[in-house]
Amino acid sequence: MKTIPLIQFGLGGVGSAVAERVLAARDDFEWHYGLRLVYVALCDSRGAAINGDGFSHGALQRMLVAKAEGQSIVGLDSGYHHDGLRDIVDVAGTTDAIVIDVTASSNTTTALQLAIERGYAAVLANKKPLAESYEVFRNLVDSGRVRYESTVGAGVPVIASLSEALMAAHDPVRCIEGCFSSTLGYLTTGLQAEESFSELVRTAIALGYTEPDPREDLGGMDVARKALILARTMGWPLELEQVSVQPLYPAELGGGGVDDFLDAVHSLDDDYALRAAEAHIAGETLRYVALLQGGEARVGLQSLPLNSPLGQLQGTDNLIAFHSSIYDESPLVLQGRGAGVHGAAAGVLADIMALADHV
Repeated sequence: MKTIPLIQFGLGGVGSAVAERVLAARDDFEWHYGLRLVYVALCDSRGAAINGDGFSHGALQRMLVAKAEGQSIVGLDSGYHHDGLRDIVDVAGTTDAIVIDVTASSNTTTALQLAIERGYAAVLANKKPLAESYEVFRNLVDSGRVRYESTVGAGVPVIASLSEALMAAHDPVRCIEGCFSSTLGYLTTGLQAEESFSELVRTAIALGYTEPDPREDLGGMDVARKALILARTMGWPLELEQVSVQPLYPAELGGGGVDDFLDAVHSLDDDYALRAAEAHIAGETLRYVALLQGGEARVGLQSLPLNSPLGQLQGTDNLIAFHSSIYDESPLVLQGRGAGVHGAAAGVLADIMALADHV
């Protein structure tokens, strides 16, 4: 039986779902693969719970309950102050360890780099470390011990398809186009149904589709980071500031608090209603699209034919189309759920198992 120590940064929605899936799969993985996944450290924004011998099933369950109730996991078993990244990473004591980053923070990069230096592997659902400088991206990914499927398509195997089905087959990718945001997919299909932009934004917040500040989604930077990760996976040495980004709100609504934005967002209703109507008359519909072509990447609102793959997309699903030498006239299209924590958690667990065979 091979034991894989797990160190996890983040125990929010996706992080809790990952821990739940690990617990649910533990017996099956031991039986079918001879692999035992053992958490030795879990961290949230308030601190870390550490147990070098591995947390029991019951201890993990208590932590998940505490998080669901808004409590800290520190002190439930053993704990360490959250600034002690070196001690947290070193707790595994073996190069078989896998570090999991399911935060939405840019502050985990140091810990990830330290883990790679220690010979560990890492799985990321967090896009921000991979959207830092191209040098940081290469230092992490070139180790051969980092997987990041859930950074782009949640549980949809976008990175695996690009890396293993296309690049490994020496099938040059000429163009990638896709809708990568469940939030913006919800908004644009709502506009297609003649709903008002402001009400769609409010409903998306209520349904938990957006970040606490919806401008994080509406600004397009989340999609830009995903596009950048795809570009870099193909070897394009782009920086984030080189990605052309079209936000869905004007600069004057970018200041102030969330309440200020929500009080003013109705001012955009008429413009979006007009744009949706014009698209409808042309037999098209609005979609927020990422396009990678000719070494450049851009994201923004487009009017697309209703019968196109992206035009037919509905609700919170994600879709990506790869145009390559082989997939020329008919692109390779992947589509699947974009909303919900369990899709992302499934991608993380699949990455863990892929790395567990090699660490």
